[in-house]
Amino acid sequence: MAQKYDLGMVGLGTMGGNLSLNIANHGYTVVGYDLDEEKVRAFDAKSDALKGVHSPEELMELLKTPRRIMLLVPAGKAVDDVIAHLLPHLEKGDILIDGGNSFFRDTERRWAELEAKGIRFIGMGVSGGEYGALHGPSLMPGGQESAYREVAPILEKIAAKVNGEPCVTYIGPRGAGHYVKMVHNGIEYADMALIAESYDLLSRGLGLSADELADLFEEWNRGELSSYLIEITGKIFRKRDDETGRPLVDLILDKAGQKGTGKWTCQNSLDVGVPTPTICAAVEVRVISAFKEERVKAAKVLPGPGPRPPEDRSAFVQDVRDALYAAKIIAYAQGMALMKHASEEYGYGLDLSEIARIWRGGCIIRAKLLEDIRKALAEAPDIPNLLLAERFRNEVVKRQEALRRVVRQGTEWGIPLLAFSSALAYFDGYRSERLPANLIQAQRDFFGAHTYRRVDKEGVFHTEWEG
Repeated sequence: MAQKYDLGMVGLGTMGGNLSLNIANHGYTVVGYDLDEEKVRAFDAKSDALKGVHSPEELMELLKTPRRIMLLVPAGKAVDDVIAHLLPHLEKGDILIDGGNSFFRDTERRWAELEAKGIRFIGMGVSGGEYGALHGPSLMPGGQESAYREVAPILEKIAAKVNGEPCVTYIGPRGAGHYVKMVHNGIEYADMALIAESYDLLSRGLGLSADELADLFEEWNRGELSSYLIEITGKIFRKRDDETGRPLVDLILDKAGQKGTGKWTCQNSLDVGVPTPTICAAVEVRVISAFKEERVKAAKVLPGPGPRPPEDRSAFVQDVRDALYAAKIIAYAQGMALMKHASEEYGYGLDLSEIARIWRGGCIIRAKLLEDIRKALAEAPDIPNLLLAERFRNEVVKRQEALRRVVRQGTEWGIPLLAFSSALAYFDGYRSERLPANLIQAQRDFFGAHTYRRVDKEGVFHTEWEG
């Protein structure tokens, strides 16, 4: 009788291959399938616990029942194609797990279609890149809870660990897992943009060399800013080009790519009606960077101020550090507020404290800050915004002057700070008891009879503004 395997893996590229090895290294067996015969052969040779096959029939035959099959293929049409390819061979009760970066609404649709056929479906966010896939990612699975319980022993083994706790939990029904991964990536966009703007201020503005920047980021990574992104940024500044000996970062073209998850977060925040300006600004930072040729031409005809070193350079470096920490808190607050409102709108039942817990390790935004976020949300799960939690309120309030000085300095130097300035504007908007939206309502009523409410009486009003 042929050996029966614990899990099927469809898509044997870097992520699928590394995650399979991670699973095998924790005592489970994996049968892998890919249309690329070379990948199947390479997979088969990696470990005795791995077996490559060449057809869906072989895949199904070698799996324990109910079958548990993970898909690690590019998001979009490829996921639908793979599901259609496997579906004729599946039986009721089998479990499909989409571990790619799928849009949560696609996951909702696939969940409903498969549920109607008796197939259980998990949409699972996987964060940590190829290193995390092999050594321990952060996992965000959503779907039928019964399906999660069946695969939980494997997921808990392969996930990153923080204080012995696996960075995985059941997120919620239907597309909840991919929704949370989408917001994770939106926060990631914001964090990266804030770090990049800090670099611009310190390099272009202050004239720090790559080695000085590396020293600085290594120092920052030993304190409250400690995080994976701060850590790798220091390493990036250390790297020299083999051919020229120059810092490699200086030779990289300033056009940033994106795969859409940050854009989805921004678009969804508008759908849900929750402001996430720092996340949206981070998307715009990447978009405007793509206009390299236009920017080169514009630089020749659109003059502006240039950097003038401040009198106290060390004080400015400290301001950038404090501004970065405050703005990071504000970006996380936006992401958490979005998930809170989306959880109510979509019926996900998200536990934000648990989400912060599983983000402490394995994922790209893992940071020392997340343990404080976890504690704050555990103590006050109904708090509407992280900025209202005492610890974060105090941290941002005492650093707001540094954030204001940094934004002011960037303006005076002509250095664009879309992410920093949006974080400050969000903070000021959120703490403003009265905003100029009353004028906007008056304008809307003037040109479109959209009506308005008053502060001094109940009801809905319309005014004939002329005549």
